Amino acid sequence: MADEARPILELRGATVRFGADPALDRVDFRMFPGEVHSLMGENGAGKSTLIRAVTGALQMDEGVLTLQDAPVRFRNPHEAQAAGIATVYQEIDLLPNVSVAENIFLGREPRRWGLIDRKAMNARAKDVLGELGLDIDPASLLETHSLAIQQLVAIARAISTDVKVLVLDEPTSSLDLDEVGELFRVIRELKQRGVAILFVSHFLDQVYEICDRVTVLRDGRLVGEYMTNQLLRIDLVQKMLGREAGEVKARERVPSADAVEAAAFSARGITVRPGIVDADVDVAEGEVLGVAGLLGSGRTELARALTGIDRLEAGIIRIDQQDVHLSGPHKALSLGVVYSSENRRTEGLMGELSVLENITLGVQAQRGIFRRMRRARQRELAQSWVEALDVRPPDIDRPVKTLSGGNQQKVLLARLLALAPRLIVLDEPTRGIDVGAKVEIQNLVGELADNGLSVVFISAELEEVLRVGDRVAVLRDGRIVSTMRSTDLTVDSVLALVAQPDLLED
Repeated sequence: MADEARPILELRGATVRFGADPALDRVDFRMFPGEVHSLMGENGAGKSTLIRAVTGALQMDEGVLTLQDAPVRFRNPHEAQAAGIATVYQEIDLLPNVSVAENIFLGREPRRWGLIDRKAMNARAKDVLGELGLDIDPASLLETHSLAIQQLVAIARAISTDVKVLVLDEPTSSLDLDEVGELFRVIRELKQRGVAILFVSHFLDQVYEICDRVTVLRDGRLVGEYMTNQLLRIDLVQKMLGREAGEVKARERVPSADAVEAAAFSARGITVRPGIVDADVDVAEGEVLGVAGLLGSGRTELARALTGIDRLEAGIIRIDQQDVHLSGPHKALSLGVVYSSENRRTEGLMGELSVLENITLGVQAQRGIFRRMRRARQRELAQSWVEALDVRPPDIDRPVKTLSGGNQQKVLLARLLALAPRLIVLDEPTRGIDVGAKVEIQNLVGELADNGLSVVFISAELEEVLRVGDRVAVLRDGRIVSTMRSTDLTVDSVLALVAQPDLLED
């Protein structure tokens, strides 16, 4: 797309303040038709704030937004959608218990004689899906389809209107490689139709594969706008961070023999159908056990089984060589076993509550309603963890929903660590956060292990599992097929285990 082309959407001088701190400070941003544009920056750089300003989710304190050269001011996302700006969020906001067609036309159902015309709705949905090359029964329940298909249905809903600008917020965070390829095919189809697409992702490989242009923000300010094919990846990272990217600190690996023979936490033959079958797990004191597997392999099901959230159909849990019965999360907490969900927004944090309230929530729940923590003690506890984990900004009274994804993850970790656990199970703790914050979380995990905490670290990124884990347990089809020292593995060998078992048998 040549620079002399007219932008379809342009933001000039955008300023948004939360209290005294500007989340956006006089930022300019533009998008062109038929172009895929990436918005990059560290957590807290202002990406989410900019998206919310463009899509009507919040009002700017200063600045002008134009759409097709006409100034616009959206009071809410509905007005933005009516003007042709559609958003597909990382956490898919669809209704799994109704049909694909109903999700596509929710609130806009075709009617006849005052009733929903399901035949017409299904026919229109089939046409919209066909435009994206999707052969899906529009009458089928959404919950019967994979997460990738649900993501594409959300896009189909967006383009079923006269969409001019499509915002995709972390659309690939829960997809495997094949599913990402299918999504990219759809994005290229939309690009050919002249839709301007804002693709927000923390995966640099994906940004360079699909995006034509990138805008970099740092600390709420515009760093610059660049053509992707003219910007080296190392330069992009440095522009995002304002410095060279940090490195994962080297640490002494826990010997595998110690992990099995003197495990602080063990599971034998645990089964929770349909997710986990006959799984054995050992975690030594001060060890990080990485868990690798494709989407649907049973990663989250294993995490929930180990922490008492899902009841075992078979198998036993041992802590310090003693059999224990984890009847639920409360029992697990009493034994020092805590869980950090991959869905931190829905199963972790309470966005409307402050950083202080989120951090102290677990400790207060453990104490009970009749043993209230003194306010001074709450502030002391929250402030100490904010400083220890470098939560930014260090404002314990700020609503947690206003923090970036990486800092929200730190607040969730602070709540769990305040409980003084013995084992912490982290399910995708770096999902949806930038490269700088990822390194911080990875180093934090290593420091926790060095201080004697046992950690189960689950990630879809194989490189990350190998970097962080002392050993790696490989999941396939709900079974742990191998547990090996990370130093004896490569990304290719792990990939062979999780996806191509026959390669190891030749």
